Amino acid sequence: MSNAFFKTPIAINEPVKAYAPGTAETNSLIQTYKGMWSQAPIDVPMYIGGKEVRTNTKKAMTAPHDHAHVLGHFNLGDASHVTDAIESALQAKKAWAELPWEERAAIFLKAADLLAGPFRNRMNAATMLAQSKNVMQAEIDAACELIDFFRFNVQYMTQIYKEQPESLPGMWNRLEYRPLEGFVFAITPFNFTSIAANLCAAPAMMGNVVVWKPADSQVYSAQVIMDLFKAAGVPDGVINMITVDGPVAGDIVFKHRDFAGLHFTGSTGVFRHLWKEIGTNLDNYRTYPRIVGETGGKDFIMVHKSANAAEVATAMSRGAFEFQGQKCSAASRAYVPSNIWPEVKRIFTEQVNSFKMGTPEDTSNFVNAVIDERAFDKIAGFIDYCKGQSDAEIITGGSYDKSKGYFIEPTTVVTSNPKFRTMCEEIFGPVLTVFVYDENQFEETLEMLDSTSEYALTGSIISNDRYAIQLATKKLVNAAGNFYINDKPTGAVVGQQPFGGARGSGTNDKAGAAMNLLRWSSARTIKETFVPPTDYKYPFLG
Repeated sequence: MSNAFFKTPIAINEPVKAYAPGTAETNSLIQTYKGMWSQAPIDVPMYIGGKEVRTNTKKAMTAPHDHAHVLGHFNLGDASHVTDAIESALQAKKAWAELPWEERAAIFLKAADLLAGPFRNRMNAATMLAQSKNVMQAEIDAACELIDFFRFNVQYMTQIYKEQPESLPGMWNRLEYRPLEGFVFAITPFNFTSIAANLCAAPAMMGNVVVWKPADSQVYSAQVIMDLFKAAGVPDGVINMITVDGPVAGDIVFKHRDFAGLHFTGSTGVFRHLWKEIGTNLDNYRTYPRIVGETGGKDFIMVHKSANAAEVATAMSRGAFEFQGQKCSAASRAYVPSNIWPEVKRIFTEQVNSFKMGTPEDTSNFVNAVIDERAFDKIAGFIDYCKGQSDAEIITGGSYDKSKGYFIEPTTVVTSNPKFRTMCEEIFGPVLTVFVYDENQFEETLEMLDSTSEYALTGSIISNDRYAIQLATKKLVNAAGNFYINDKPTGAVVGQQPFGGARGSGTNDKAGAAMNLLRWSSARTIKETFVPPTDYKYPFLG
């Protein structure tokens, strides 16, 4: 029993290692990368309860930058494994929910320190190998952001639990934050190792049990996450990892009486489908499920005529092409005024044409491969479409090659049509479309920007005119859940910029904030009266 109010360690953002060439940290990471590259192919099981479950159906895990190289295999499960995972979660639920909050906090604080130390190279290297991230992109994602999620979420959890109602004389009002009644289903994407882990850890930290389905192309680093959870002391059955086809999992999960919540990051189309599936099964559930999702984006850079050309060019090149544009927040469209476009174009094309592209093992490469053949073919299709249109011109990139790895040159399209296909549709790859507008039509362009896309995830305004910044902030109030002033629209940091968007981009429940954790709790108000009345008569009765 806890007989004290405990103060948790103050959360501080994990320092990002620079990985400069020739440094000890770089040499150590690359040595780990090479060791994992050359080891015998691994066999990744499902983790159900305390068991590692393997099947006769194996799926290969390959490196996107060298798709002939097999890193290992994972085991494809079926409906029975989904059922087993749910049962294991529910069996673990009572003990986990009743564990004092400070014990849960200690587990995830330990996970943070393990990741900052002995797990750091392995987690980063796995992300580089199977998700083709360069050293910096792996570091800010797989290490630093995930460490921050663990530490800051512990801090937010304690803040939530401390939030209590007032009590008048003669009574004591208390607020108890219970876990949800049932299990949470987490569906996670390939592009951020930290998101994959946090979508499991955030509900679990609040006392929930989780069934987790990672993306097929992220299973390699997902195993490292499960090893980290185990090393930190997450009990068996609290987080169960299954590798099954989505429809197979959905058919079991969304019809289960104890389904209590969905924590999702992925495509808008899939999220809408799942929401409808949940809606059709509402009568089956013990309680109304919580639905939390972060989905697509058509993220923008809006530029004012007062902006500095070099600042605009850098925001475009970094914002659009880091991690091959495979960030939910990546800049996908830019609106540049005619007066500074020639200088922006000159600097921008020089920057992009200087990018090196290749394997993550060579730390001088800014750009690596896109995740898989399906993504490659989709992005290449967009590029081919642009090549055939009279109202579009490609000014950087435009070439692609999948003979060895799924490599696509950072491609920039300039269009005279503000409703051009690649100004509207999500691509999720290294393609940026630029519309050059009349420098004196800033306000009209803001209105056009706001109505062009169904998404509202991230966006930025670049300007040296404070009135223009204020106008853009007001006009684009619903166009982005994360809005940046004089910066690229990427790089949200836990504890600094809680992340999420609305409209077609999700429920805006802000990962990296207390509001997300609140979604995984169900409050109970407790009122205790010290001296209850003994007569029904109120004073007004005389």
